[in-house]
Amino acid sequence: MGRIRCSPFSKTLDRIKTALPKRQPTYSPPSVEPLSISDHGEERSEFLHAASADHPHRNRAQWILKEHPEIRRQIGTNAVTFWIILGIVLLQVVLAASVAHAPWWVILLVAALPGATANHALWVAIHECTHNLVFRSRAGNHLSGMLANLPHVVPSSVLFGRYHSRHHTFLGVYELDADLPYRWEARIVGNSPWRKAIWLFFTPIMQSLRPARLREIHPIDRWVVINFAAQIAFNVGVWFLLGPGAFWYLFASFFMSIGLHPLGARWVQEHYVFFPGQSTSSYYGIANRVALNIGYHNEHHDFPSVPWNRLPRLRKAAPEAYDSLSSHRSYTRVLLQFLFDPEISLFSRTVRPRPGQARADDETNHDVQLIEAAGAEISAPPVAPAPTY
Repeated sequence: MGRIRCSPFSKTLDRIKTALPKRQPTYSPPSVEPLSISDHGEERSEFLHAASADHPHRNRAQWILKEHPEIRRQIGTNAVTFWIILGIVLLQVVLAASVAHAPWWVILLVAALPGATANHALWVAIHECTHNLVFRSRAGNHLSGMLANLPHVVPSSVLFGRYHSRHHTFLGVYELDADLPYRWEARIVGNSPWRKAIWLFFTPIMQSLRPARLREIHPIDRWVVINFAAQIAFNVGVWFLLGPGAFWYLFASFFMSIGLHPLGARWVQEHYVFFPGQSTSSYYGIANRVALNIGYHNEHHDFPSVPWNRLPRLRKAAPEAYDSLSSHRSYTRVLLQFLFDPEISLFSRTVRPRPGQARADDETNHDVQLIEAAGAEISAPPVAPAPTY
């Protein structure tokens, strides 16, 4: 049997782990196929496969609730998020107006720095609205998401929510998780650094193609129509009132906030397998301060009904569950490792079988289910999921 070749990143990580004191995790996550390439540098041709259809985050949440029942009090909403949304939207409109007649390179520079940072924060705010973590009212969350969507130029908040809820319920299920790339997508990109860079740059386009694979989900309803109408009206207003330069500034900010940008690396950080056996990874770096704690991704998937400002409390309350997991500290390092480590490709994702009797319209949050099953009280729970039209 040939030896498994280790990349410089893997060797550095091994040396760091050797120097650290040994910790015995109390909670053991489900195992997955190890990540490796052959001695001949052959590219992977398939995703990593989980050993069972068990949902790793549901299992860990169940264990944490048993050990720390007080965590249920963190579930609720955070209306402050609405004011953050309003402030950032106004900031982007002001910036768009200020660069509307500037040279193209100034527009791109401003879009790459404050623009991408602002739009990335709005993406996280839309994510909060998707989980009904801003207001108790579903309509309030939809409208807040549409407000956050305005500087993105592309109407996407409601459609994102429609598919993102399934991403949580069916994490890693190829037919129902739009966050997973297509197999053909992964084969084309391979482990080439320049093809990975191009793929990251066009991430907004690639993500827009994924819902076509989820044929069991019927996304169009009146909220989608309202989202499109509001966005078109805003775009037309920006173009004619502020100028085409303002519109292209907003579009560039949107594109950079998702694609080939250090902040865009968080789409890679969340579920690409950088650490063997770990299908979700958290980021605990400084960017969380301007990204509404989106880096606390294991915590969020374990408890999707907890708003962004309370996620650090989860980690602090259950250190034996989270400190034993590997994590990231730098988005820039994540970006560079993804691009140049030949052992990491689009196939570096964990897939699992579809659970038996699973329904595509299931949008329930497992943390609420677990607490209700245990008969515990929830203070200010999110609204119940709406049916899919």
